[in-house]
Amino acid sequence: MNLLNFIHAFFSDSAHWQGYDGIPTRVTEHVQYTLEALGIAAVIALPVGMLTGHYGRGGNVLALIAVAGRALPTFGLLVLMTLMVGFGMVNVMTPLVVLAVPPILVTTYEAMRSVDPSPVDAARGMGMSEAGVLFQIELPAALPLILSGLRSGAIQIVSTATIAAYVSLGGLGRYIIDGLYQRDYEKVVGGATLVAGLALATLAVFWAAARIAVSPGVRRR
Repeated sequence: MNLLNFIHAFFSDSAHWQGYDGIPTRVTEHVQYTLEALGIAAVIALPVGMLTGHYGRGGNVLALIAVAGRALPTFGLLVLMTLMVGFGMVNVMTPLVVLAVPPILVTTYEAMRSVDPSPVDAARGMGMSEAGVLFQIELPAALPLILSGLRSGAIQIVSTATIAAYVSLGGLGRYIIDGLYQRDYEKVVGGATLVAGLALATLAVFWAAARIAVSPGVRRR
């Protein structure tokens, strides 16, 4: 049975579209994990990246943090958190947030540093406050790159949130983990296909967000 047959068999089975193990329920759980982890990572990384980029200090420290965050094994961190705090959302959110913070943090810093200094200097010369320069001059110009960092973090979370199934939580990882345990490869392939589809949908959402939030002039530059 080839891959396409597995996919067709999975999605054509009405049993996979209803109940607590149905596709709508599992997709909703996966999206929930993704939004929660991305929100926490953004709250941590965006202010730090914006402020360090605005003042031009701390770039080396951020690079070290990013390298350290990327070097941590996600599954190993999940196991460690499970041993420390037991089963629950905390031990899932921690590795997902650690995974998403580095790309958001570094990209935000680089976005702020890449802003043309001419309008920034002009705004300061006119007496604009540092907060005004940050939010009215630098942030709009840096927004495309900032969104790309958020997009990168979101994609990594979507792809990795399947680990929630290892600690008896839900999400699309349930299809993969349960399918491997049951030797039900139709379910494994269906779960992997849903994860890939959700990643593509995430790309589409950020593309639409960039079209709406970024001014045409900034997009052209």
